[in-house]
Amino acid sequence: MAKENSNTSNSLIEKAAIPSGLISTPVIAWSLYTLKTTGCGLPPGPGGSIGALEGISYLVVLGIVGWSLYTKTKTGSGLPNGPFGLLGAVEGLSYLTLLAILVVFGLQYIEQGYIPGPLPADQCFG
Repeated sequence: MAKENSNTSNSLIEKAAIPSGLISTPVIAWSLYTLKTTGCGLPPGPGGSIGALEGISYLVVLGIVGWSLYTKTKTGSGLPNGPFGLLGAVEGLSYLTLLAILVVFGLQYIEQGYIPGPLPADQCFG
């Protein structure tokens, strides 16, 4: 019975990871483009909603990559493909997004000498 409950839990996590990952990767792409072109992240937006979406998106992608790495060490393979192969696609997009984060953050640090913090800064939105 515990195994059946575990499968239901995993299925729910998989189903939540798919839309979360599909939303998060383009948000991060927008964030990285904005960072590269302006030196700042996304603006806070109304009530901080855009900044919150940006921050949550980074956490979602890092969570999916962490889950994938954990699964890889435990089972020898990555995440299951999921319905229509979407979870596998989200996993791959998350790794590509992590690579883009590392490249853009590295370039930002080399060119500007800093990486903007998670909270709106005066130099960007003051």
